Amino acid sequence: MPFFGGGIGAPELLIFGTIALLLFGKRLPEVARSLGQGVGQFKKGLSGLQEEFNKASEPPPKKKPEPAAIAATADDDREEWSAPAFSPPPAEAATEKQPEHV
Repeated sequence: MPFFGGGIGAPELLIFGTIALLLFGKRLPEVARSLGQGVGQFKKGLSGLQEEFNKASEPPPKKKPEPAAIAATADDDREEWSAPAFSPPPAEAATEKQPEHV
């Protein structure tokens, strides 16, 4: 049976508890409390990071411009297009003799 392969059972918890008691002794409650606070702060930081990521991935809300603002900018931004007036070419003298073909 692999070590910690099938999950943590009673024998593994007993071994872990014995090692913790040998290492920390009387300070075990203090160490456990600080470890719990550290895990809590880590989770808060992780949730804050997740919230920030979600805000960044959302598209910004579209603001609807007010009708008065649309009318004011529509008149101001327009450029008037102008083109030269069409004038037909001057009529050439129709009385001119056209060359005769010989």
